[in-house]
Amino acid sequence: MSNEIKQVQHDEYHELTLGERIGYGMGVFAQNLVFGTVGGFLALYMTTVNAIGTATAGFIFMFVRIINVFWDPMVGTFIDKRTSKAGKYRPWLLRAGIPLVILAALLFAPLPGVKGSVPFAFIVYFALDLVYSVVNIPYGSLNASLTRNPESVDKLTSTRMMLANGANLLVYTLFPMFVQMAAPKGRSLKNTGLFGLKLHMGNYTDPSAGHAWFGVYSVYMIIGAIALFLCYKLTKERVVATAEQSAEVKTTDLFLELKNNRPLVILGIFFMLAFTFMFFMNTVNGFFNQFVVGHSEWMGAIGLIASIPGIVFPIFWPRLKKIFGKKGFFHLFIGMFIVGEILTYIWSLNGMHDALWLAYVATFIKQWGLTSATGFMWALVPEVVAYGELKSGKRNAAIINAIMGLFFKIGFTLGGAIPLLFLAAYGFNETAAHQHANALAGINLTAIWIPAVLALVSMIIMQLYPISDKDVAEINQQLDEKRAQLKEAE
Repeated sequence: MSNEIKQVQHDEYHELTLGERIGYGMGVFAQNLVFGTVGGFLALYMTTVNAIGTATAGFIFMFVRIINVFWDPMVGTFIDKRTSKAGKYRPWLLRAGIPLVILAALLFAPLPGVKGSVPFAFIVYFALDLVYSVVNIPYGSLNASLTRNPESVDKLTSTRMMLANGANLLVYTLFPMFVQMAAPKGRSLKNTGLFGLKLHMGNYTDPSAGHAWFGVYSVYMIIGAIALFLCYKLTKERVVATAEQSAEVKTTDLFLELKNNRPLVILGIFFMLAFTFMFFMNTVNGFFNQFVVGHSEWMGAIGLIASIPGIVFPIFWPRLKKIFGKKGFFHLFIGMFIVGEILTYIWSLNGMHDALWLAYVATFIKQWGLTSATGFMWALVPEVVAYGELKSGKRNAAIINAIMGLFFKIGFTLGGAIPLLFLAAYGFNETAAHQHANALAGINLTAIWIPAVLALVSMIIMQLYPISDKDVAEINQQLDEKRAQLKEAE
């Protein structure tokens, strides 16, 4: 092996330390606190506390996210063409991270004169979504820039998802509990479902709960800002495009990647389907607990159960991938998600609403499947970037992550907006304490059956993914030789 190839491998195949892996994971921890809370609870807040109609809220979500179809590729191209002393991707975690936190907090701010204001909600959410892309695309690109060591990439993905799901614990378990504890109206001592723990909790869907939402969310935003700063400080870019490659980046590279990079397209479709069924479920989850089973006070306990697989089990993902293979891994866990949805349906039946044990079992199985499938798919992005570099000669990491972000945003749009339109079509009443049977059927359809069908389709799509572990090794070897030749020519 030539000295040039050895030097390339020393630099680009760096084995990431635990501190570096945690540092990178703090980025997704922050984004889940900020944007995950928006994705999981803004629809409920907007249609109840902020008194904006369900159909109107659905239109806002859909319109804003459609704009991202055009915005994300421009962001990816802009970032791929530029660099600084601090790196190509890392600086954007701070440059756009602070505006992201401020805009997110404004969405829940109980400001006089804008309560129920559609223009205010639209403008702030529109700005938030644009800024989020300027954080998320560089962050995703950073994943492929830390190392090309396959084992380190798998470990990085596991660490990242443990922190991501740690944030989800704060979002889906503790956030609704904290808000209900701070809500002033309808307070009473309620069983939280957490091993007999009882707390004084109020009605967090009442308009009087606005300050409770903002107070809790503000604390989350401060934690998110600190986490973004730690991600910036603890990471280092090693696998980056040359100055010549950066100068040659064009917006049209997006279309070339879509045309020539078949694994990218297949993975992108899988991303789209995965985020669609995930956000379908997340968007309607609060409605399901509040109106179908009538146990919003259990959301903290159920959220705790939901967070366990994503925090405890990612460490086993690399081993499970070796046992079942790349495709078998996804088929196993998507199948588990579907089984969990069927159990959730059983929980929704009359006479089963008070079965806390069933809620625990259904949620645990469903979330084990969901977090594993949607978490480990990020480990495939670096190999898609490498495949694209081999085919085109350009390392368009940000453009490829913009494409992945585009598929993510399509899934986010469909999963966040369409459920609200379904609820409106099924006659959901935003001001009613109880919903009629037709509205409850609409909640079940969007929370259970549509996600289950989309998950089944995603299993078929993953079967078409063409890059094996053997292919990854061959791609890396060819790239090593090309990069060594470039060093010799310098």
